[in-house]
Amino acid sequence: MDHLRVFHDVARALTSSLELEEILGAIMDKMAQFFGPERWSLLMVDDQTNELFYAIAVGENAESLKGLRVPLGEGVAGWVAASGNPLVVPDVSLDPHWSAFTRKHPDLNIHSIACLPVRSGNKTLGVIQLLNSKLDLLSEYSISFLRILCDYAAIAIQNARSMTLIQELTITDDVTGLFNARHLYSMLDEQVRVGEPFSLMFLDLDRFKSVNDTHGHLIGSRLLAEVGGLLKRAVGPANSAFRYGGDEFVALFPGMEKSDGIAATMAVYQNLRTARFLEGAGLSLRLSGSFGVATFPIDGDTVASILRAADTMMYEAKTTRDNVAVVGKGLLLERVAMAGSVRD
Repeated sequence: MDHLRVFHDVARALTSSLELEEILGAIMDKMAQFFGPERWSLLMVDDQTNELFYAIAVGENAESLKGLRVPLGEGVAGWVAASGNPLVVPDVSLDPHWSAFTRKHPDLNIHSIACLPVRSGNKTLGVIQLLNSKLDLLSEYSISFLRILCDYAAIAIQNARSMTLIQELTITDDVTGLFNARHLYSMLDEQVRVGEPFSLMFLDLDRFKSVNDTHGHLIGSRLLAEVGGLLKRAVGPANSAFRYGGDEFVALFPGMEKSDGIAATMAVYQNLRTARFLEGAGLSLRLSGSFGVATFPIDGDTVASILRAADTMMYEAKTTRDNVAVVGKGLLLERVAMAGSVRD
């Protein structure tokens, strides 16, 4: 009955919350209650680095494990993650391989090991590790119990990842990979509530329609994607870039007063003018753009007013194209209207 109650509690946690840490914590707590390990942990696989990192660690030296990474194949957890096989050693002194391992690492003070992979299909998502448990870990019942809890952990991880993906899709433009206009409004709402200064940059690509007319909409979409990548790199990780619609883009520079906002915009302007696009398609196109800059709160103290100010400046820059216009300063660059800013 106690075990059935555990499964009921964990199943209820899975259906009542999508918070990964909360659900995994509940699962690990149940494991600890039944097996009484001195130390226990959940390590997750980082697919980009092929390493394990500690998502949850409880027991002696738990704090020291934060930030520690274990290459796949190394140590107890690394071996289980790489092989996908569980490892249960009730007494390491009776196992030649792991007794040798513990002698090499006396600081770990390992007497018994229970380490099981958390798997979804054929993929290992992480491992659950219990060290120095009090119960007999060799019994078939104990292993089955651990496996079921690992399955629950896998469901929780997959649910959380699916929810994260859904959330990303709702705020991401599918052509450029930048944030979409919906997320821009949300972020601006938050910035205005905080009340700290920020600068807003509007960008309209000059004569983008000629690309679609000459090369077709598929090439046009690829060009937008490359511009999106350039903007993301140019604004940097501390700032955010958005596709506002069509060939219009926005960059948000939190904490930047007007002078810093102008400098950041000029850096994007130069990056855009010097880049070559669609070289993979054999085109090597050059682009220019019309930029508008406004700063909160001096140029607008609401979401609507700051957007309108930056948008108005962008349209002023379009009078010459290939220019930057700033509220209170007008056009920053002397430009003669160009015959065509998108050219082979």
